Amino acid sequence: MPDRDLDVAEMPSLTPVSTMEPVDLVQADGGMPLTGRRARQGKLGVVGWLAVSWLAIVVLLALLAPVLPIDDPNKVTAAIARQPPGTDGHILGGDGLGRDMLSRLIWGARASLLIGTLSVLLGLVLGGLFGLVAGYFRGKPDVVLTGGFDVLLSFPQLVLALTLVTVFASGEGVSASRRMVVLILALGVVSIPVLGRITRANTLTWSQREFVLAARALGAKQREIMFREVLPNVLPAMFSIALLGVAVVIVAEGGLSLLGVGTQLPRPSWGNIIAEGRSELRDAPHIVIEPTVVIFFTVFALNYLGDVVRARFDVRESAL
Repeated sequence: MPDRDLDVAEMPSLTPVSTMEPVDLVQADGGMPLTGRRARQGKLGVVGWLAVSWLAIVVLLALLAPVLPIDDPNKVTAAIARQPPGTDGHILGGDGLGRDMLSRLIWGARASLLIGTLSVLLGLVLGGLFGLVAGYFRGKPDVVLTGGFDVLLSFPQLVLALTLVTVFASGEGVSASRRMVVLILALGVVSIPVLGRITRANTLTWSQREFVLAARALGAKQREIMFREVLPNVLPAMFSIALLGVAVVIVAEGGLSLLGVGTQLPRPSWGNIIAEGRSELRDAPHIVIEPTVVIFFTVFALNYLGDVVRARFDVRESAL
């Protein structure tokens, strides 16, 4: 069949690349476009902002507790003992001894958040360092450190923390400050293997990337590569698990308080408020319900924000 000359009108219009509209890249598995995923995951969302707002309020109240116009958390007022919220101007009522529940919850936030934050910070530093070394050097360091993580993970975390606190901070003559320090150390120890395993797994991946291999080829020192090239890329996963870890530690402190080895009275914490209110559960259920609700929303907010951090930085990997 003879070739036919194409009319200019029939030729497809060619648009310069620089003026073309951006096209969403679709994943091979048929998932949603990558740019669409970036837009969705880059936004915090309504629930995310509510979580941030809740945590900001809790932290702010805990920090400003000494200057807030609230009662002393250990002040006893017999008239509000076991009374429901709203009695005599006490917004959340009184506990079994007549202490203001609002004041005790605010002061309890100081102890619970302090234990949760410092314990996970300890686990983040030590577990992160051990995991970074194990994942980067591999070989014998990996075998030894991973074996240590496995040994610690083989113990139930609550039982391990209970044992450490019972041995080092129980009995007569133990001060509230010593109990607090031992609690932080015990819960920090049980956080090390979890954060260490997460850091190791991410380090194994990032230590084989092209920019790391290029740094090695250029003669960079191992320490510089670990802390300047690998660590910044591993930090998002570490922070994601750290937020979840704070939530776990807050719940664990409550469990230890129920077992009698939590934050030492008279210093209030969310855990020992629940522990004290168990005997009043039938006549004054608000004593247990109020701190339980506060713990629920705090743990939910931390878990949600941890997932947001993980999802936000997963996008970078999926877009490569």
